[in-house]
Amino acid sequence: MKNVVVLGKGDLCIKICEWFKKHENLKYVVPVIPEPHWTESLVDWCEVNQIDYVKSGNYRDLPKDKKIDLAFSCFYDKIVKNDFIEKCVRILNLHNSPLPLYRGMRPINWALKDKRQEHGVTIHEITPGIDDGPIVSQVRFSIYPDFEEVEDVYLKALNYGYTLFLETMPILDVIEAKKQTGEIIYHSSLDNNLLGDREGYRRDLKTK
Repeated sequence: MKNVVVLGKGDLCIKICEWFKKHENLKYVVPVIPEPHWTESLVDWCEVNQIDYVKSGNYRDLPKDKKIDLAFSCFYDKIVKNDFIEKCVRILNLHNSPLPLYRGMRPINWALKDKRQEHGVTIHEITPGIDDGPIVSQVRFSIYPDFEEVEDVYLKALNYGYTLFLETMPILDVIEAKKQTGEIIYHSSLDNNLLGDREGYRRDLKTK
């Protein structure tokens, strides 16, 4: 069994932790601190299930002497540096976009802002860059910018993302990760002011 560390937040991250607890050796969890109020508490889940977690929310506070066969990030809020990447036998991230489209922040917001008809979820290897590592697996699905809100697509992405995770993990060791190819789009938090009415989870219905 692999020694696994999970980093992240929210409902999907909790489901991923539950899977690793059942199928692998879930050693530690690194939650986003402070935890967001709009989703289930990963800290509460750890305490109920007696899983060790890093109270600071900083991956650098993980025990230094523990072997990490697999680190899995799901909506973690910190950029993981190269020294930690090299410590892990393998380190993966689940990102809410069909990479290399919409690397970085708020991928769903930007896809709707750009009136895309398709979005996706990607599991990829973490590298020192931002969301630019080789792709392990990916799923795409239709979206409808004319009437769907960010929260609608986000919930859809959680469902597709969990299915992708379940299909990927049992065959992870035989999947050959592939270099990202195609159109690249990247946005940082500095671009948020350009999102207009797509900046939040819902647009103001009065302005439609």
